[in-house]
Amino acid sequence: MTELVFFLEEPSAKAMLEGVVPRLLDDSITVRYVVFEGKQDLEKRLPRRLRGWQNPHARFLVMRDQDSGDCYEIKCNLAGICERAGRPDALIRIACHELESFYLGDLNAVAAAIGPQKLAKQQNNAKYRDPDRLNNAAQELKRIARTYQKLSGSRAIGPALSLDENQSQSFNQLIGGIKRLAGIRP
Repeated sequence: MTELVFFLEEPSAKAMLEGVVPRLLDDSITVRYVVFEGKQDLEKRLPRRLRGWQNPHARFLVMRDQDSGDCYEIKCNLAGICERAGRPDALIRIACHELESFYLGDLNAVAAAIGPQKLAKQQNNAKYRDPDRLNNAAQELKRIARTYQKLSGSRAIGPALSLDENQSQSFNQLIGGIKRLAGIRP
């Protein structure tokens, strides 16, 4: 049985993925989520968790927000941590700039999950056609969907996110990476 392990920076990432991953994978794949208490905790504790993982055939995905850092540097740093821990094949995915960029890339999902319904019509606005460019995605989402709360919002929006029509390229890279780790052809 294949095991896919997600190492995540925060609980809201887990909440979102719990709504997305079951729609991608079948029951033959065991999924585990390891949630850290922020990016520093993830980087500090990741090596030990990788080295100590009991299943030698497990596949790993490490995901964190870019925030204001350099995406390339963050990815290289995490890849180095994984390599030094004996798991150079771990897949690294960075949410550019924040997890909320994924949600702004699919305003239909946001409208369906938490409202308001008129929100879906804004998807063609320039800033939502490339939400990964927004430095303040969480603020923007809260502005246009006033009921949004990080954890409950992620839990509600995750199951509604389209798996193939999202304007966030970092979300699309995440979905493609999960499929690749699971051996699913595009």
